[in-house]
Amino acid sequence: MVRPTGSWVAMPTPFTEDNKIDYAGFETLINRQIKFGTNELFVLGSAGEVTLLTLEEKKQIVKEVIKMTKGRIPVFFSAAALTTEDSIAFAQYCEQQGADGVIFTVPTYVLIPQAAVLEHLDLCMGSVSIPCGIYNNPSRLGVNVEPETIAKLVEKHPNFIVDKEAMPNVKQLVQVKRLCGDAVNILCCDFPKYSIVIPTLAVGGCGTANIGGNIIPEEAAKYSRPWTDMTIIEECREEYFKWFPLLEMLYTLSNPIVIKAALNILGLPGGHLRRPYLDFAGPKYEALERMMDEMGVIKKYGVKK
Repeated sequence: MVRPTGSWVAMPTPFTEDNKIDYAGFETLINRQIKFGTNELFVLGSAGEVTLLTLEEKKQIVKEVIKMTKGRIPVFFSAAALTTEDSIAFAQYCEQQGADGVIFTVPTYVLIPQAAVLEHLDLCMGSVSIPCGIYNNPSRLGVNVEPETIAKLVEKHPNFIVDKEAMPNVKQLVQVKRLCGDAVNILCCDFPKYSIVIPTLAVGGCGTANIGGNIIPEEAAKYSRPWTDMTIIEECREEYFKWFPLLEMLYTLSNPIVIKAALNILGLPGGHLRRPYLDFAGPKYEALERMMDEMGVIKKYGVKK
């Protein structure tokens, strides 16, 4: 059973000029992640513009990405939906196609109470036998999945193996670790405003569910390793502190706005953004390009167009 550890990169969805899914671009980005040591991939998350994709597009992405990655790198897909039934149906589709795992969220906008959170996730996790986890992001979803709820789900579902946390609350991390131990792998986002990468690893977390790895995959893999010895700890701090300004730049606007701009700067298939997003442009784009140049990112990762 795959248990995400280390650098788990949330992939963007590349588009062609005529607004179709760019599968050749997907393959280029996936091959690059494998080359530079990324541990796992996460597809159809917020960085993938998932709410701007049709159901048929999402299903086709699952099929094609599994073909590109099977036996090469584990891939989890988001099964988030507005209803419990739709989440279950998509998760079961992913399982049928051979996905390594799926991730569930609290449905957005409806602001359900914690008892409903428990029932929703319980039904979702019970609907599949492949590894599954939660993406706990109160700022986007409006509801926090409390540590006690996570512990109940861990106790009931042996396939619940990863908790992807995105909130500025170290107490949440501590409580999940206290209540669940090693039964669930805790990974965190790399959002600089939250700055929970170091605390997550310090309390026994297993890595990061990151967007920085789209741009600096080798470095993200280095600062995302679980803390098993002092050498890893020291290297983690060194890399994370060094690249913190770039992460701040990448999170200037909501994902994947700046990620796609940075990929395009590197000559990689980021492509455009679907509306209502607006492509990153102007002085901020120029500042991003200048930072990437000064930090050596373009020299190391740039490809000729």
